[in-house]
Amino acid sequence: MLSELELIQTENPVDQIERIASQNQWSFDRDEEDEISIAVTGTFTDYNIAFTWLSDIEALHVACAFDLKVPPARRAECIALIALINEQLWIGHFDIWPQDGVIMFRHSMLLAGGAALNPRQCEAALTHAVAACERYYQAFQFVVWAGKGCREALESAILETKGEA
Repeated sequence: MLSELELIQTENPVDQIERIASQNQWSFDRDEEDEISIAVTGTFTDYNIAFTWLSDIEALHVACAFDLKVPPARRAECIALIALINEQLWIGHFDIWPQDGVIMFRHSMLLAGGAALNPRQCEAALTHAVAACERYYQAFQFVVWAGKGCREALESAILETKGEA
C-alpha cells in the first residue's frame, strides 16, 4: 500500500553528483539538468560514468562504459560472458548497448517517495561501477580481441596474482 504521505524531492540528485565531481576535481560534462557524465581514469582504460535522474520512476541511473566495442562476430560470446559475470554480481549488471555495441555496467538507485541521496551513496555507486569494470575488463578483452571463450576469459581475468614481477 502506498503511503498517504507524499514527499517531494527537494533537489535534483544530479546536482549532488556535480558537487562531488567538482570537489574531487573530476572532469565532467553536464549539458542537461537530469544528466551528468564524469571521466574516470582506471588501471586498464578510461571510463565514462553517466548519472541520469529518471524523475518518472524516481531513480538515479548509473552507467559506466569503456571504449570496447563488440564486433558482430564476437557478440554471442560476449553475451554469454555477460551472463556469467552477472551471476556473480549483487549490485548492478553488465550489458551491451545495442546501438553501438559498447559494453557497460548499469545500476539504478531507487529514491521513491522523496528519499534523499547522500554523498556516501554517490561515492559508493561510482566506486562500485568502476570496480566492477576494472575486475572484468580483461575478460571482455580476451573474448573480443583474443578470441577466447567466455569461461576461459572469465577464469583468466579473475585470477588474483600475489606480488609483482
